[in-house]
Amino acid sequence: MATDLLSSVLSGISQPLLLIGSDDRVSVANPAAGLLFGPGIVGRHYITVLRQPALLDAVEGTLRHRQPTQARYLVTGVARETVWKVLTAPVEGSGVTGVLVSFEDITDLEQVGQMRRDFVANVSHELRTPLTALLGFIETLKGAARDDAVARERFLTIMAREAERMNRLVRDLLSLSRVEAEERVRPTERIDIVALLSSCVTALKPMAQEAGVTLEVTGAEGVVPVPADADQLTQVFHNLIENAVKYGGSGQRVTIAISREERDLSLRGPAVRIDVIDRGEGIDPIHLPRLTERFYRVDSHRSREKGGTGLGLAIVKHIVNRHRGRFRIDSEKGKGSRFSVLLPEA
Repeated sequence: MATDLLSSVLSGISQPLLLIGSDDRVSVANPAAGLLFGPGIVGRHYITVLRQPALLDAVEGTLRHRQPTQARYLVTGVARETVWKVLTAPVEGSGVTGVLVSFEDITDLEQVGQMRRDFVANVSHELRTPLTALLGFIETLKGAARDDAVARERFLTIMAREAERMNRLVRDLLSLSRVEAEERVRPTERIDIVALLSSCVTALKPMAQEAGVTLEVTGAEGVVPVPADADQLTQVFHNLIENAVKYGGSGQRVTIAISREERDLSLRGPAVRIDVIDRGEGIDPIHLPRLTERFYRVDSHRSREKGGTGLGLAIVKHIVNRHRGRFRIDSEKGKGSRFSVLLPEA
């Protein structure tokens, strides 16, 4: 009777729960535990169900010492690895004696922790290289090159470049932090996206001319209003157009195409689409899913040479998310790339 009542109570709990009796067999398993371990586990010895050494040790320790214990349980699936926090607690009374084993899915927490560690490691790596260069040149200028005017000029030029690289990285980190903090606050100001894009193109024309790249805007007719943060969208398109100029190939053309869609399925309403198209060497499809990750680069050496911090597309993604839009990347080796931003129309 007591076991039936306990089974009924545990069935109403969404997280997996097992009751292991004093005979070392599973006496109760709620439906969530059945999904985790499979059907037919009631009546089986707990060793044949739980299997992992850390978890078995926790159950054995609680059975023996009647003290709560904690462990981690890893389940490797087809798509991902799931991490469970397991608590084992002694149960006694009303004719029931044993160990209650509860499972809490902490996969997301583990991933957040790993992302934080990766982020710190990446920032440290990105700062270490220019700092090492600066310290080395400073030491040289204080010693062997103290009176060498030619070497001093060359070293100071390199030092200025490395210092600017650190400055760009810090600026992008602050920008990313600011965007993430505001991501849930939807912009309410109405701006003309055509005028904003024209301003971005005008600002970047000197750089494009220096690189031998032609900028063209197509489909820009009349006023196209969107609810947006003007400064953040300027950052988005400045970043995308600058990337297209840098990596689109000298002597090529970069097109900024503006179009309107009466109803976009992903945005569930009228939308404005802005495509930044280059005719460069393109990107291998294997890299496309990871391009918006922080510090992910297709070609690290080339990106650093051109002044990239590896944060640009991550910032773009967060800004577009804040505007309740969509960001898409299409590319094929040898055929250029298309970076598309879809925004809900005002």
